[in-house]
Amino acid sequence: MKLIRQRSKSASVLLVTLMVLLTVPFQSVLAAMIETEATLDMTVKGQEARNTIKTILAREDAQAVLRAQGIDPLEARARVDSLTDAEAVRIADQIEELPAGGNFLVGLLIAVGVIVIILAITDALGYTDVFTFIR
Repeated sequence: MKLIRQRSKSASVLLVTLMVLLTVPFQSVLAAMIETEATLDMTVKGQEARNTIKTILAREDAQAVLRAQGIDPLEARARVDSLTDAEAVRIADQIEELPAGGNFLVGLLIAVGVIVIILAITDALGYTDVFTFIR
């Protein structure tokens, strides 16, 4: 009997844990009516977002990048057409928020700074001997 209890103890702990997790109350879903204007507004925003994405994909430099990645530009346009309105709006918003390519120096300085700090800490702890002024 002791042998059975010892072997079934881990399984019983797992089952009790799962049962407790199943009884945890979940947040209820609230449903409400959606106004027609809100639906039409989202459709218009979705179409504008698709047009923005298609305009970007129509540029020669974007098509060159797509071809370099092995993506056919026509297939990319077809995929833009298959996006939902919310997805198209989210992608267009992310495109608008992207930096215009001037942050390389900042990233490089941050990376060099982190490396110097790590080397200084390892020098202070005695693991490396890169900086002679740190004992």
